[in-house]
Amino acid sequence: MNRISPRTGGASTTVARRYQPRHDRRLVVIAHAGAVLALGLLALGVPFAVIVFVGEAVPSGGLTWDFSMGLGFGALAMITLQFALTGRLRWITHPFGADIVYLTHRYLSWGALALMGAHFAVLYVFHQPALGELNPLQARWELTAGRVSLLCFAGLVVTSQWRKLLGLSYEWWRKLHLALAITGFVAAIAHVLGVGNLTDTAEKRALWLGATLGWVGLLVFTRLIRPWMQSRNPWRVVANHDEGGGVRRLELAPEGRALTRWKPGQFAWLKIDRSPYGMIEHPFTISTAPEKGPNLSFAIKALGDHSTELAQTEIGARAYVDGPYGAFSVDRMAGAQGFVMIAGGVGITPILSNLHALDARNDPRPIILIYGNPTWDNMAFRDELDVLRKRLNLTLVHVLDDPPDDWEGEQGQIDFDILTRHLAADTRDWPHLLCGPAPMIASLRGDLNRLGVRDRHIDYEIFELV
Repeated sequence: MNRISPRTGGASTTVARRYQPRHDRRLVVIAHAGAVLALGLLALGVPFAVIVFVGEAVPSGGLTWDFSMGLGFGALAMITLQFALTGRLRWITHPFGADIVYLTHRYLSWGALALMGAHFAVLYVFHQPALGELNPLQARWELTAGRVSLLCFAGLVVTSQWRKLLGLSYEWWRKLHLALAITGFVAAIAHVLGVGNLTDTAEKRALWLGATLGWVGLLVFTRLIRPWMQSRNPWRVVANHDEGGGVRRLELAPEGRALTRWKPGQFAWLKIDRSPYGMIEHPFTISTAPEKGPNLSFAIKALGDHSTELAQTEIGARAYVDGPYGAFSVDRMAGAQGFVMIAGGVGITPILSNLHALDARNDPRPIILIYGNPTWDNMAFRDELDVLRKRLNLTLVHVLDDPPDDWEGEQGQIDFDILTRHLAADTRDWPHLLCGPAPMIASLRGDLNRLGVRDRHIDYEIFELV
C-alpha cells in the first residue's frame, strides 16, 4: 500500500464512502462462541452416549477395564475434534480469534496424548494379558495399530512443542505434522475396529465410520477444495516497498474475486510463487484498511527461511490468499471511548491496520500508541506513523532500547513506569491492544493489571508461527 493519500484524494475517498464497517455485536459473539463450545462438547460426548445407550446394554469388564476403555474412546473423540480446530473453519475461529483456537488445539493435543497414554497404562497394570505381545513383529495387527497411533501423536506433540529446539524448519514441521496426524488417526480407527471392544453393533460401527468420514471430509476440504478455490482467485504482486527496520511491504492486486468482509487487524495465509496446493505458507497481517481495498498489503520481516524469501519477492509474482482470520480488531470494540495500543517491533503491523481503518473513517476518538524499538534508525513505518499522528487524535510515544545521544523521549523496555507516565486514569476502561514478542506481552499484562486495567480490557495476539 502506498503512503496515505489526502482525505480529498479521488479513488480512496470514493471507496471509503461506499464501505460500511461491520462491527461485531458483543451478545452475538458470545452466543456464537457458546454454540461452538456446545458443539465441541457434543462431539466429545456423542461416542459415550452411543456406546452406553444405543443397542444392547454394555457388559462391564470391571472398574479398571471400563475406565481404560473410556479413556481410549475419549482420546479418539478428542483427536477427531483436533482436525476441526486446525481446519481454518471461520465459523469456529470467528468468535474467539484464530490464535485462541490454535492454542486450544495445542492444549487439547496434550490432553488427548495423556488419555491415550493412560488407556495403555491402565491396561498394562491391571489387564496385561489383553495387550498381548508388545513386540510389533509378533503382536496382533490391531494392537500394533494402537501403539503406532500412540507413537504418532506423541511425535506430534513433541515436534510441535520443541520444534525450534529440534532444529525443524516451519515448512518441514508442517509436512511432518500432517503425515503423523493422518497416520495416527488411521491407525487409531483401525485399532478400535480391529479390537472390537464396544463396536459390536451396526450403530456403534456407524459411529466410527461417521467420525472417519467427517475426518476425510475435513482433509479433502482443507487440502483439495480450498486450494482449488484459491487457484480460481489468484493475486499478483504489484509493489514491494522498504518500510525500514528490515520490513518489506508487499502489495497484491486481485486477478479474480477480491477479498471481502475483512476487518482491520485481521490476517491471511499467504503463498507466493507456489502452487495453491503446496504446504509452504505463512500468516501475515493485512496492513490495508478495508476502506482502502481491493488491493491488499502485507508487512513482512525476514525472520525465517520462507519470510526471507517472501521479503525478496519480485513484482509480478503470482500469489494466493486465504483469509481473513483473527479477532484483533477495533471493529470488536465499537463502543470504546478511546484506545490504548502497545506494540513492539514488527508487532506494529496489526496496530497499523487498525489505525488506517480509524483514519479512513475519520474517527475522532483518542488513541495512545506506545511503540518500542531497538533504535530510531531500525524502526519500521516511522514516517507513516508520523503522518497518522497528524491525521488522527493520536498520541504517539516512542520507546527506544538504544536511543541516540540527543534523544529526549522514553528509553529502555516498556514497563510499569512508562505506562504510568502516559496512561491517565480515564484510560483504564479503554481497550488495550498489545502486539509484540511473547515475553513482552506477558510482562505488559502484569503491568497493566497493576495499573488497574482489567483483563477484559486487554486484547492481544498470542501465537508465533514463523
